[in-house]
Amino acid sequence: MAKQPMLKFVKIARDMPEKRSADVRKEDFHEIYAEFAAAKAAEQASRCSQCGVPYCQSHCPLHNNIPDWLNLTATGRLREAYEISQSTNTFPEICGRICPQDRLCEGNCVIEQSGHGTVTIGSVEKYITDTAWENGWVTPAAPAVERPESVGIIGAGPGGLAAADMLRRAGVQVTVYDRYDRAGGLMTYGIPGFKLEKEVVMRRNAQLEAGRVRFVLNCAVGEDITFDEIRSQHDAVIIATGVYKSRDLGGPGAGARGIVRAIDYLTASNRAANFGDSVPEFESGELNADGKKVVVIGGGDTAMDCVRTAIRQGATSVKCLYRRDRANMPGSQRETQNAEEEGVVFEWLTAPKGFKGDAAVEAVVVQKMRLGLPDASGRQTPELIDGSDYDEPADLVIKALGFEPEELPTLWGCPELEVTRWGTVKAEFTSGRTSLPGVYAVGDIVRGASLVVWAIRDGRDCAEAVLKDFQSAAAIAAE
Repeated sequence: MAKQPMLKFVKIARDMPEKRSADVRKEDFHEIYAEFAAAKAAEQASRCSQCGVPYCQSHCPLHNNIPDWLNLTATGRLREAYEISQSTNTFPEICGRICPQDRLCEGNCVIEQSGHGTVTIGSVEKYITDTAWENGWVTPAAPAVERPESVGIIGAGPGGLAAADMLRRAGVQVTVYDRYDRAGGLMTYGIPGFKLEKEVVMRRNAQLEAGRVRFVLNCAVGEDITFDEIRSQHDAVIIATGVYKSRDLGGPGAGARGIVRAIDYLTASNRAANFGDSVPEFESGELNADGKKVVVIGGGDTAMDCVRTAIRQGATSVKCLYRRDRANMPGSQRETQNAEEEGVVFEWLTAPKGFKGDAAVEAVVVQKMRLGLPDASGRQTPELIDGSDYDEPADLVIKALGFEPEELPTLWGCPELEVTRWGTVKAEFTSGRTSLPGVYAVGDIVRGASLVVWAIRDGRDCAEAVLKDFQSAAAIAAE
């Protein structure tokens, strides 16, 4: 009888890659988890129960064939595992690092529901693709036939790059425009190195360039080039700008020096710590937490990135204010635990009322909250507790309250580009087609602030729609 390579969850316990101790890891910006060894990756993959209905796959935005590549990993067929993983995901090693698996694939693992502990899907996914890079299995686009059509993509984040990769592999001529000096969007400048080391993103950028994707960087649409100029140069345009407009915070003293936006703070840190760039605002201390009492306002993944960055920069104390409780926090529970291990203090059910300080911020006026009745979304509504105000000392306050879309029709001088009441671009579901002929939109600029994995899904779906539209146009021209 053949030996059963899978369903070993009853004998083998869940095991994550080794995590560096908090005292060690908070001294640098390197990733906190080690890599799986081959034997350990195979062992953990073998715990998969090979469900008839794989909920891990159905709850993955990309619908990755997770049971198949776990089986192949368990049986030592890593190259095939990589090929299956790559067939549905443009950047599997990035998703393996930064996806909130506890809310997606791993959180819906059947053996997790039965009390055996989920399969460590994200860690195996990361291991498979890192192994593929080491062995030279990851190759640039090399289309069999070059096509005449040209596509311009505005935004070099995960959605834009996923679309660029798929279109280029089909032989389409692709140009990516981005306002920053490096491609990658928030993967490059928003997510800290301790979650996603920048070499992982840069090698993907290099792979796209080797596949003859053209990048036009330091290029702000509406300033350095007009939207109409981009449309005139290409057969189709994909808008993948993401959302970079930070939600603001009012109250007395809200304009004081020392109160900064999360995106500015994280960008400065990534430039200085991960690329060695000279950043005047970081060097002056404006966007540097070294020696300061830091308060971060917000409860999402961006807030977690800020508090953990401040720890590494040498803050004397780091506190996070969130108006709901831990159970209702939108950020990853795994990231919250990592932050607590590193010394971050969470003040649940608190919200800022204002700020104190003359020339610069000296304290946050904090008001205590309680959770009341559920709102229309089903979440309990925070309510103020009268007379509960207190002052929280702070030298640096970081606003991590989420992001909103910029007003693209105004910025780009294109009022005919339809947007929703939230300011996101109005686009057709799955295809990304907008109100303008030949113009598509993907990722956060359509969804609002969301996950990298959803942007990748949107970019891939849009690329398929663009190719179908090119095919239909060619068929009509041939009649």
